[in-house]
Amino acid sequence: MKTLICTMGLPRSGKSTWVKEQNVPIVNPDAIRLAIHGQRFWAPAEKQVWATAHLMVRALFGAGHDTVIMDATNTSRKQRDQWQSDEWTTVFHHVDTPTALCESRALYDQMPDLIDVIRRMVDEFEPLEDDEIRYMTIGGFGDAEVEHEL
Repeated sequence: MKTLICTMGLPRSGKSTWVKEQNVPIVNPDAIRLAIHGQRFWAPAEKQVWATAHLMVRALFGAGHDTVIMDATNTSRKQRDQWQSDEWTTVFHHVDTPTALCESRALYDQMPDLIDVIRRMVDEFEPLEDDEIRYMTIGGFGDAEVEHEL
């Protein structure tokens, strides 16, 4: 069965750092944004960004990959539900980094505008529910296991 691993966590929490260590095809909306319009965020292009992300996930599975990673914040149930499919199993890897550290990293990376985004996401955060499959690693991708199944 094909597996879509969706990261979950605040901006600057370390999601992308973890993803890059997995040696698995990655779909990253931030990279799509930069490729489409050269900015980290531009509201008029968001529908195109997410349509492209969905297309890329399907294309990578269609190309024969058994595992694909969707590297995004996925902090709401609505965001996470869009990645569910009968064509693959969706699991969530929550990178739970303290808010203050995420804010500190945003400032260090000279992205002070992310502070308000981080705080909004903290206020609106929806934890994984019992019917969502949790994914965790023990020592690395090859040692991955499902923490909770339906």
